[in-house]
Amino acid sequence: MGYVVETIDLRAYYMLRRGSVKAVDGVNLKIGEREIVGVVGESGCGKSTLSRVLALDFIPPLKLVGGKIIIDGEDVTSIPISEARKRIAGTKISLIPQSAMNAIIPVTRVKDYIADVVKEKTGLPREKIVDMARKRFEEIGLPPIALDMYPFELSGGMRQRVLIALATLLNPSLLIADEPTSALDVSTQKMVLTTLYNVFKMGLTKSIMFITHDIATVRQIATRIVVMYAGKIVEDGPTEDLIHNPFHPYSKALMFSILTPEPEVRKRVEQTGGIAGEPPSLINPPPGCRFHPRCPYAMDVCRREEPPMIEVEKGRFVACWLYAKK
Repeated sequence: MGYVVETIDLRAYYMLRRGSVKAVDGVNLKIGEREIVGVVGESGCGKSTLSRVLALDFIPPLKLVGGKIIIDGEDVTSIPISEARKRIAGTKISLIPQSAMNAIIPVTRVKDYIADVVKEKTGLPREKIVDMARKRFEEIGLPPIALDMYPFELSGGMRQRVLIALATLLNPSLLIADEPTSALDVSTQKMVLTTLYNVFKMGLTKSIMFITHDIATVRQIATRIVVMYAGKIVEDGPTEDLIHNPFHPYSKALMFSILTPEPEVRKRVEQTGGIAGEPPSLINPPPGCRFHPRCPYAMDVCRREEPPMIEVEKGRFVACWLYAKK
């Protein structure tokens, strides 16, 4: 299986006067072709920053500090970021950012907004872009008449699907969706998830990275889940395996917070009782394992040394001294 995206020791910090916020700090991640990877974790763990970094969206104070981003086999960090972004934005990687539904200019018709965005990236004639958009709308189940409408005339679900159509118009290798269902009701969430899955199934994108704090939602679409905590990946594995048998203590507490009718999961939720304490400051994170101040299993080594990411079972990776010491 080829990798659409691979990161090696990726570090991206927010450079502030009071210090550097280590939002993405030593992240190693591989996303293969025909994968839907869910990235989960508490607010502030670095999920959205990771999405921006992969899209090369470095707007100050965010800065790439170190590491590599390899897209379709090319190390894009070896060339100027501005040049790399021109080459990959929309074609190799396309990002639907948080609160994207409000990004469409309210006084601009949908077709004009799409034409402006795509023309800036490609230089294609506006008429060709609108024709491409009309075809894409039909492919994902949006009425073509929506192209002639203003954003305020569309429901929240339709606006989100318009942005999915825009994000996939140039058939990117990786589509990153950052909290695409967070502001929607349950029935509309299902519609958006179905649209994303159909986009994937039709091959309009090779792979999807789905970012959310909602485990129940990501479970419906992801083939694999990556758990982030305090700027780092702590666990990575197939969706159902990770949900039913998480290894990392943070993953356990996070997964057992799912609202579910499954009796065995409900029982573990009641036994867990949540996560004590608060996430650490990313300006001055704790040494060793960053979860150790909140971990009921913390040992001396956890306070001194950062645990390596190891493969505990086939396709199951965890960064925790409970497993690394064995």
